[in-house]
Amino acid sequence: MLSVAILAAGKGTRMESSLPKVLHKISGKSLLQRVIDSCIELNPDQIFVITGHKSKEVQDSIQNNKKIHFVIQDPQLGTGHAIQVLCKEVKENKGKLLVLNGDVPLIKPDTLNRLLNLHNSKNADVSLITTSKKNPHGYGRVFLKEDLIERIVEEKDCTNQERLNLLINAGVYCFNWENLSKIINKLQSNNNQKEIYLTDTISLLKNSISLEIDDDGELQGINNRIQLSTCEEIIQNLIKEKHMLNGVTFINKASCSISEEAEIGKDVIIEANTHIRGNTKIFNNCVIGPNTFIENSKIGLNCEISNSTVYDSQIIDHIKIGPYSHIRPNSKISSFSKIGNFVEIKNSQLEEESKVNHLSYIGDSIIGRSTNIGAGTITANFDGQKKHQTKIGKNSSIGANTVFVAPINLGESVTTGAGSVITKDSKDNSLAISRTKQVNIENWERKKS
Repeated sequence: MLSVAILAAGKGTRMESSLPKVLHKISGKSLLQRVIDSCIELNPDQIFVITGHKSKEVQDSIQNNKKIHFVIQDPQLGTGHAIQVLCKEVKENKGKLLVLNGDVPLIKPDTLNRLLNLHNSKNADVSLITTSKKNPHGYGRVFLKEDLIERIVEEKDCTNQERLNLLINAGVYCFNWENLSKIINKLQSNNNQKEIYLTDTISLLKNSISLEIDDDGELQGINNRIQLSTCEEIIQNLIKEKHMLNGVTFINKASCSISEEAEIGKDVIIEANTHIRGNTKIFNNCVIGPNTFIENSKIGLNCEISNSTVYDSQIIDHIKIGPYSHIRPNSKISSFSKIGNFVEIKNSQLEEESKVNHLSYIGDSIIGRSTNIGAGTITANFDGQKKHQTKIGKNSSIGANTVFVAPINLGESVTTGAGSVITKDSKDNSLAISRTKQVNIENWERKKS
């Protein structure tokens, strides 16, 4: 039986934030959720999240899973105290107990499996991950005697000589839970911090094993925003390297960010200052950016999007967008269309070969095939209480500065006069125009102030 305990009770005061430390995010996902996701791949029988500071907020952040249970540690008296609380809460302390920190978000499932396998092969009381660091400041030091761990000393309790030891404790443990429960209440707070350390279990258990690994960043703990940024950079480098090996070009890799869920096709060029978020899928031969933000959208073949934002929308093939356009949620731009300068599209469908080239707002609309929307066109879709739809048929030509007062329905091959305010439906092959008669007054002199 495999149980997992994730320590997530601390305040994280060095984050200088009202948000619990484990709820800070890297690449769009909280530190705690990342640790949980790694654990789930191990297929444990149960996962215990030990909360304390703002426990309800932490619990509400977790995706529903029948295997996840919450244990409240109040007050928070250290890592050893957290496991003392857990052992009291859980009646059956059997099998293996894997203990992780909620602020070490990059730990890999493969590494955790290696720890579990070593623990099983050695029939250990406790196995833990260690690594050597050139600068081990801030970490507890691990002292070995032959193949076994003799003791662990927290940095603040180390002597000057002990600080010279470069082997550190990564804070990832696998216990024989039954043996752990027999000694867990013997832990005391006889240290400079006046806390109950989980590391003190090592001297009380007979068979303590170290799994030393080369740390490529997965053991990075987060105590402040500098370390948060370090983890973000590690993840982003891995994501972008994966895409580059699969045929994506980054013009300025450091200035871009890509979500882990994003899919990007071959021969896509990502220009500088471009950010791809959520479940976005970009097909082959696109040029995205510079200065572009795309979230939860589908971008088809051979598209170009420059200096623009796209949210929750479908952009089909051979489409140009931008610069400075905003495609808002629930929009669909069909193939060979063009969205130009300073255009906003919201909850609308544009059929093939449509053009909205300049300074326009198209909201809650259906625009027919091969229709051209003139500069400055506005769909007035809101009456103060409800949104209404504008429908324009195919092959229509909309004059500059036309305003459509929705709800309105124009047929096919309709032309509107520039500057018109259209309030009535128009049939196929018609001209819709609404203007006051121009009056020229000759010999006009402006009043002098």
